[in-house]
Amino acid sequence: MRATRAPDRVGTLFRVRRTGPTPAIGTVRGMPDLELSSLHVTLDGPVATLTLDRPARLNALSRTLLAELAQAAHWLDGRREVKTAVVHGAGRAFCAGFDLDDFTNADPDVPTTDGAELGRLMADAVTNMRALTVAAVHGWCVGGGLVLAAACDLRLAATDARFSIPEVDLGIPLAWGGIPRLVREIGPAMTKELVLTCREFGPDEALALHFLNRVVAPDELLPAATDLARSLAQKSSLTLTRTKQHVNAVAEEMGSTAGSGADAVVLAAALADPESRAAGRAYTASKGRR
Repeated sequence: MRATRAPDRVGTLFRVRRTGPTPAIGTVRGMPDLELSSLHVTLDGPVATLTLDRPARLNALSRTLLAELAQAAHWLDGRREVKTAVVHGAGRAFCAGFDLDDFTNADPDVPTTDGAELGRLMADAVTNMRALTVAAVHGWCVGGGLVLAAACDLRLAATDARFSIPEVDLGIPLAWGGIPRLVREIGPAMTKELVLTCREFGPDEALALHFLNRVVAPDELLPAATDLARSLAQKSSLTLTRTKQHVNAVAEEMGSTAGSGADAVVLAAALADPESRAAGRAYTASKGRR
């Protein structure tokens, strides 16, 4: 798998699994093409579209998909003409969270903490992209998928969107810098409620909590997100980038993600803890998942 300007440590964290031929997209002068298997990227002038492409798994975040999101974010940083990027999911959902099967069946030669760390690297790469990012959320947006949406600059959702953070019921903590990102967006009390109760909530509540910028009809979601991205792309790169950086700097002062590297240690401990793993098995069995 090749990508330009791979993010820090991604290449050393684990071996990326390949699932058959992967199409190359785009070319940066003097740099290799980007090849992906679980993520589809298209360019339309100054607007990029990143499509999570594991519809059979409701776009669950496997180690491969996490690596590809981080690599694509850095690859797009090398395309100076790209000003905005829309992030959405193929099929029936935005993202069903991190792929528990993929993590619990990880390569024994790769430290568990390294696998857990990749989610943080992905979220940081998306957050720090030079381009402004617009998440277009439909169907399920669960756990790590919600962290991915929170890492984007703006968020639109369809009326059929459903949100949940089931990590505690799965016997694991919400990692990848998810806690500080949620505290910044919706405040500490609601973060505690949603993370600890694991209850589902809809787009109207997410909008009222200021997690979303707008709610639209399902058939209007991608056009609305793309139109927003195109309207922003008409503005100067300097003002877009500096404003994003300024807001992100203020957000870091409100709730820093700098300590999120410790999330991987706690997540790895939970994945190895018998009680936590039993809780995870009971939860997935109750939901009819594998």
